[in-house]
Amino acid sequence: MERAIELLKKHNLLKIIDEELDIYLEIPHVAYVEVKKENSKAILFTNPIDKRNGKKFDIPVLMNVFGSKKAVELFIGQADKIAKEIESLLKMKPPVTFSEKLSTFGKLFALKNTIPKKLKGKGECQQVIKLAEEAKLSDLPILTTWEKDGGPFITMGQVYTTSLNGEMKNLGMYRLQVYDDNTLGMHWQIHKDSNHFFHEYKKAGKKMPVSIGIGGDPMYIWCGQAPLPIGIFELMLYGFVKNKNAQLVKSITNDIYVPKDNDFIIEGFVDTSKMKIEGPFGDHTGYYTLEEEYPFLEVSAITHKKKPTYLATVVGKPPLEDKYMGFATERIFLPLLKTTAPDLIDYYMPENGVFHNLIIAKIKTLYPGHASQMMHAFWGVGQMSFVKHAIFVNEDAPELTEHDEITRYILNRIDIDDMLVSKGVVDALDHSSPKFAVGGKLGLDCTGKEIEELGITLLSDEELFDKISNITDEVKSLKQYYTDTKNPITVISVDKKRNQKHLFEDLKPLYEYIKILVIIDDANQNDVNNSYMLIWRVVNNIDSNRDLYIDSNTICIDGTNKNNLDNFKRRWPGDVDCTKEVIDSLKQRGIIDIDEEFEKRFQL
Repeated sequence: MERAIELLKKHNLLKIIDEELDIYLEIPHVAYVEVKKENSKAILFTNPIDKRNGKKFDIPVLMNVFGSKKAVELFIGQADKIAKEIESLLKMKPPVTFSEKLSTFGKLFALKNTIPKKLKGKGECQQVIKLAEEAKLSDLPILTTWEKDGGPFITMGQVYTTSLNGEMKNLGMYRLQVYDDNTLGMHWQIHKDSNHFFHEYKKAGKKMPVSIGIGGDPMYIWCGQAPLPIGIFELMLYGFVKNKNAQLVKSITNDIYVPKDNDFIIEGFVDTSKMKIEGPFGDHTGYYTLEEEYPFLEVSAITHKKKPTYLATVVGKPPLEDKYMGFATERIFLPLLKTTAPDLIDYYMPENGVFHNLIIAKIKTLYPGHASQMMHAFWGVGQMSFVKHAIFVNEDAPELTEHDEITRYILNRIDIDDMLVSKGVVDALDHSSPKFAVGGKLGLDCTGKEIEELGITLLSDEELFDKISNITDEVKSLKQYYTDTKNPITVISVDKKRNQKHLFEDLKPLYEYIKILVIIDDANQNDVNNSYMLIWRVVNNIDSNRDLYIDSNTICIDGTNKNNLDNFKRRWPGDVDCTKEVIDSLKQRGIIDIDEEFEKRFQL
């Protein structure tokens, strides 16, 4: 990480905190607050301590390494330029003229750098080698991010695995729970390559070798979360983008090859016949992921540089570091997505939709039903298949990142007849679906012309709230948005005491004033005036097969937390919230400088 730290310093993108801070909650809370700021920076914590065990570490902790657009550019490069290079390769035609042949040869010759290079001997990551009992996870400053977490978790581990026959390699990013000094959980989700490999070893009755890198070139982290097709080794992407081979060395106790410049390598084997309960864990959805059984690693060695840096990230409510990483991923993988959806012009996954919950796509509309066809294409492609809500607009729509303009464009074109409600695979982290990993999909075709006026009468917020209050005392607050569009949005917060379908029925006499009704709980820090966090809450909380009600021209979306009133059988997880005592202590000591308005805006 030395080069990364120097680069961040050079570009004024690094804060250094020398004060002793605890690996339990304090360090993660500081990073969580920082990444939400307008001009956020990476933070180097030079004196991490473990107060519970009276321990001091001589290993600094680096967080928010991708905490700004500039940092992403420094470590990955210009996303649009990389996308163009990928597009030119995908569109390559057989050369005819001599100059075309030279150009094609140059492109193909450069691809030699995509193949990782296996080196002989040891790497920087193996300057210090600890085997067996000497290898202790407690020697690393592994963080506990949230007070309800199941324990400390490694949050930026590069997990290197290989198929049973050794032909396929994979680099993935998974959270890794520390159980004890020699046991580390493996949170392999159902769609990940490493999970497929796990089942190969399980079927063969063999232990599975795994090596986990921490630190090194930050590019490894980005490659580990890139949505590449199954079977493509993520370090080939490193070679393509950097135009140089990833340099690998063999692990000490297994045959997995790892980057020579990692700061730490944790080696071991997974006994495929055993599982452990993992979690809960405050996740990037902003909710806790509940306890479930996962495989675990038995540590056989920990190696590291002489002066290593421990790299970590923090997950929770948006915006977070993945906002900036996700933007680069969007740009770079657009050409690949176009190979499946050739009429796609652009797409955007707002960070407050936590990526898999909301996507807006711009297409060249060629015929009726084209957007519906594209919805099915998206829901059938790799990681796009986990997207819950997809909105499609025509090529004449504003820039997708111009939030106000694109929202108006969409609201002027929402037509109930052009809504597609479907069902399919959802992310394993989705908590709102009735069943694990299977839930509702909602597609909105907004590619057509503006809809006709539908004749609702607009009232002020006060007038509408009064009318609602005459019907029920459950509604506690109300706010209308975009009243100048064809589909104004009315948000109400409720003291939930029954299934919201009954409230929807009771409010029918008022539908001459309401076009789109969104219901949220009058709890959990919800605020009808905070549109950014409202989007986060609602797209997290709804399953379109259950929470969408339509009456004539009025659409109702139930964004409340679900429970037995909704015949919801699963356990609803809690919000990821900062510990107030920790935040207050950090403020008093001058480590963080935030006011009450900041805390409310991001629902800390």
